[in-house]
Amino acid sequence: MTTELTSSERTDRTLRLAFPWGIWIRRVILAALVVLVVVAAIKTFTLPAQAPPGELSRYTADTWRSFIIGGLSEGAVLALIALGYSLVYGILRMINFAHGEVFMMGGFASYFVADRFNDNDLLSTNPLVAMVVILAVAIGVSVLVAILLERVCYRPLRNAPRLVPLITAIGASLFLQNTARGFFGPQARGYPQPEFLDGSWNLLGFKIDRIDLVMILVSIVLVAILDYFVSSTRTGRSMRAVALDADIAKLMGIDVDRVIVTTFAIGGMLAGVAGVMFAMRFEQISFTTGFRPGIAAFTAAVLGGIGSIRGAALGALLVGLLRSLGPALLVGFNIPSVFQLEDAITFLVLVFVLLYRPGGLLGSAAAEKL
Repeated sequence: MTTELTSSERTDRTLRLAFPWGIWIRRVILAALVVLVVVAAIKTFTLPAQAPPGELSRYTADTWRSFIIGGLSEGAVLALIALGYSLVYGILRMINFAHGEVFMMGGFASYFVADRFNDNDLLSTNPLVAMVVILAVAIGVSVLVAILLERVCYRPLRNAPRLVPLITAIGASLFLQNTARGFFGPQARGYPQPEFLDGSWNLLGFKIDRIDLVMILVSIVLVAILDYFVSSTRTGRSMRAVALDADIAKLMGIDVDRVIVTTFAIGGMLAGVAGVMFAMRFEQISFTTGFRPGIAAFTAAVLGGIGSIRGAALGALLVGLLRSLGPALLVGFNIPSVFQLEDAITFLVLVFVLLYRPGGLLGSAAAEKL
């Protein structure tokens, strides 16, 4: 019994037959990358424990644990943002580059509520009620912005060439950034943090900041709920049907417009939660807050397999760890400002992964994406 190959598999097979040297080039590049990582790790871990002033010393075990936990908490936020990219791509096959600003607008709107609650001591006296209201405001604003983007910017261009919605998404991103700057000013605002999130907890003998643990747990719960929702509910099945073929889904009685609006709303909900967690973690918010996390989350979605929920979560986890651990592993090379190379390291790993798996770690060439 023969198995029919997909178009990408046929293309890959043809290229391998036509250019067999390409396989060896990729293997050599991969081997060189592995050697570089091993050498970097050896140089970093063999630094002296104590060094004279001005010279490098080895990181302690507690420092490495803090790097890992910081990477996991950053990956938790990126996962919630990356899911918005994956959901929209799975339905419309377009990249919503304004999604980072959806995340920013929710966080900025919640700042004013959090700041008022902090002035009234409600964050200290009744943190549960305060957090529920703060999250509700952030989610409401992010959902509203996401739905308006779909209705005003993307729906009229649904049948346009792919480049047109892409340019529109970039324009919408700039518009939302400058709108936030016009309304809220160019300065960063200090975001208050509830007292119950201050300090740390001992978890299995390891000290972990409370805000980091809460971020990781919230992200795990939301990713699990979304995965169940898409795979097991009627609305989720409708989303998967539209992702497969919108025209056939419409013939089967599915309201495609409602499904698309629901998809944007879900992405907005996740972005709103991420906006609050990010602002509380770094204790500030500004009109540019959505740019770098948005790019990092898009990278995570592509790395894991854009259009895949579990792929977006896995990609975000890896990107968070890469951004935290990658520069630390290169300390042994004595590179100036090595911790500013986190973006370069992340994109380098992304390029190498895509050389071997163009669809991402958990992506596929099939039409099924959700």
